[in-house]
Amino acid sequence: MLSTRFNRLAMAVAAAALLVPSGPLAAQTPDHPTETSPFPSAKDLRTMTTSGSYLAARHASVERDARSAATFYRSALRTDPKNNELLDRAFISSLAEGNIAAAVKLADRILAIDKSNRVARLVVGVDNLKQKKYAAARKNIKLSIRGPITDLVATLLSGWADYGAGDTRQAVALIDALTGPEWYPIFKDLHSGMLLDLAGRKEEGGARLERAYKLDDSALRVADAYARWLSRNKDAAAALNVYGSFDKKLARHPLIQEGIKELKAGKKLPQLVNSPQTGAAEALYGIGASLTRRGGEDLALVYLQLALYLSPDHPMALLSLADLYESVKKPEMAIGVYERVPAGSPLRRNAQIQLATNLDAVDRSDEAIKILKGVTEQDPSDLEAIMALGNVERGRKKFADCAKTYGKGIDVVAESKDKPNWVYYYFRGICLERSKNWDKAEVDMKKALEIQPEQPHVLNYLGYSWIDRGLNLDEAMKMIRRAVDQRPDDGYIVDSLGWAYYRIGNYEEAVKTLERAINLKPEDPTVNDHLGDAYWRVGRTLEAKFQWAHARDLKPEPEELPKIEAKIENGLPADDTPSAASADKKKDDGKGG
Repeated sequence: MLSTRFNRLAMAVAAAALLVPSGPLAAQTPDHPTETSPFPSAKDLRTMTTSGSYLAARHASVERDARSAATFYRSALRTDPKNNELLDRAFISSLAEGNIAAAVKLADRILAIDKSNRVARLVVGVDNLKQKKYAAARKNIKLSIRGPITDLVATLLSGWADYGAGDTRQAVALIDALTGPEWYPIFKDLHSGMLLDLAGRKEEGGARLERAYKLDDSALRVADAYARWLSRNKDAAAALNVYGSFDKKLARHPLIQEGIKELKAGKKLPQLVNSPQTGAAEALYGIGASLTRRGGEDLALVYLQLALYLSPDHPMALLSLADLYESVKKPEMAIGVYERVPAGSPLRRNAQIQLATNLDAVDRSDEAIKILKGVTEQDPSDLEAIMALGNVERGRKKFADCAKTYGKGIDVVAESKDKPNWVYYYFRGICLERSKNWDKAEVDMKKALEIQPEQPHVLNYLGYSWIDRGLNLDEAMKMIRRAVDQRPDDGYIVDSLGWAYYRIGNYEEAVKTLERAINLKPEDPTVNDHLGDAYWRVGRTLEAKFQWAHARDLKPEPEELPKIEAKIENGLPADDTPSAASADKKKDDGKGG
């Protein structure tokens, strides 16, 4: 039970620190069904009825599996080609899947029926842009206008279509004429600046980019575009100043670091976009990424897929799309996107770390570990990769390995000017404790508290460990209470306090505290198991067996299941009182005195 609790608490703090992936998830597609896949295979589609394909598609949509949904809707549409609802759903799903070629064909069919369908117009317009049919692109994109976001997108895309057609003046006038919310100007100045620069009107372009930069010097693409312009038209020092200022706000961004490196090597940096297609892709990416951060995942997905249709290797669009899939808990989809990030991109290393995190989330941990070891071999000082590797190893109970990995992180920090980070000591302490090396684990936990004296997770872990071993009982109880004071709504930490009361033999207080923990974490098997034990000790045997049965049904750790089943059958033995309890029985409530 102790090992279960420690593993769970460690995962909780890691998740809070945005360092640990979510639990195992599996995504299936018709081409790659799993053993338990609810979806038929591609071969099965040929014999499915319309209703069967439709129901499978609806289920896939609920699961946010656009690839499977699109496959099934297109299958249903083949057997019922005049069904407009199926046509519309197949189109939207194909678009979300990123199969733009299929979406364009379906959009043409939709527009033959409904010429006012705005999404279909947008998709056809983007395809026109890709095919360099600029007049048709302008016409279709104009008809896609609907609201503040789509107005901005349509205007920027139309501007790039005008530029592609050779009419830079009309392109800039169109963008300048757009009025709307207060967040419009930065997009307008960025794109008109890039457009003018690409057209050879460098001074005008630079003035627009400078204006965008003054509106928000913390916007990555704005700072990057302006620094690139400065490197070609002013001097490297001015460009380095822009990058340096951004680096102070967001340290070590790979694109900024790459720009600084190139400038110091005496190079002039190319423009951020080099064609109407990449300019339009940048517009779709920029707004799609903004929507992702603001909860507009569905529209963001459309814009990002269209951006990648125009510029398939756009690394920022790829990372944003993968991040979107992560946010809707589709790691299998994220994996496919991260694998597309070009090997030569400065963002490749970031993509590899996130790729490994998602591989681990779908139980492909060996592949994840191999990738992360490769990243750390390339750069032994890469703390992010070291932390990610340690987290995967710890999550997979490779405790000897993760202790060594976190130790490498501690060594890197010790040799740098960075402030020591409590997290490395805390996680290494967990791995050492789980490797049955308590003396060294205790040293690390104390070091973590020295760096961050009131860190609740460390207080909780060390305090609980002491109590479980019958050590430093008074101080341990105080530490756990301090953790609860900081995290009164954290069911795991409240459970620790309740279990600590149980371990020192204060069963009445254990029941009260564990009942609080159950209210906070009703579906956690360990909390239910703990409460069952406490109920048994105060004579509430029927309730104890109910809690144990509930714990059993909540899928506890495999090593805990036989213990729980034995308690359901036989209860707790009379001599189960912990040694720590007898040592502290005379103390009031475990408070000392």
